[in-house]
Amino acid sequence: MNEGNGPMRVAALQMVSTPEVAENLEQAGSLLADAKRKGAELALLPEYFCILGQRDRDKVAVAEADGAGPIQDFLSSRARELGIWIIGGTLPLRTDDPARVYNSSLVFDPAGRRIARYDKVHLFRFETATERYDESRTLIAGGRTVTFDAPCGRIGLSVCYDLRFPELYRALGDCALIVVPSAFTATTGAAHWEILLRARAIENQCYVLAAAQGGTHRNGRSTYGDSILIDPWGRVIDRLATGPGVVIGDVDPAVIAEVRAGLPAHSHRRF
Repeated sequence: MNEGNGPMRVAALQMVSTPEVAENLEQAGSLLADAKRKGAELALLPEYFCILGQRDRDKVAVAEADGAGPIQDFLSSRARELGIWIIGGTLPLRTDDPARVYNSSLVFDPAGRRIARYDKVHLFRFETATERYDESRTLIAGGRTVTFDAPCGRIGLSVCYDLRFPELYRALGDCALIVVPSAFTATTGAAHWEILLRARAIENQCYVLAAAQGGTHRNGRSTYGDSILIDPWGRVIDRLATGPGVVIGDVDPAVIAEVRAGLPAHSHRRF
């Protein structure tokens, strides 16, 4: 593992996003400033931080071209102004299909330069008597894993429903931190959210940082919340149940090394 130079303070920003992009950027800007005041060197925004519309197709209407647009400009300028790494949860980026977009996570360094893009690979589908979701109607799936190097070591990107597919996290390689911007439903979150996040931390013996949508949105949807930071032993460092706010703590390469030395499961893998 690229162990980096030492501990790095990271923050997960929980939001209750609305159908209005401008409102959401204002809320995100306030939370980013709060995270900076609390010492964060890296901040993770949730899935759909910039829009959670009245209808699924609303995100298609505000989709941006890759590399240009007000949402991307916001992320770049805030990273530069605050001098922190920002992982822009997800935002819609255009595809060749006018009816569908990529659900993309963008990473900006403290100079405001974009250094990574990850398009959500696994598209959520869920149906009960009272709920129905099918992301494939408005999204095109990505096709590759993405990591980047930060002061604490390698960071692996994933989004929400990806959390249910452990093979994706193995494919990321040896990471110090895995991030999971999400908008879990209240139903699936109550059943599986914490279990899955702690499992990914324990089996990969690394930190997991999850930034969630957390509350009741104007479109009537309820998201689970519980933004959280988990260490390589599966211990919860910090969490926030519902509502906007900041979850914060340190990613410490020394803790990763200690856990892997005491229980070398990561090096015992055979397949």
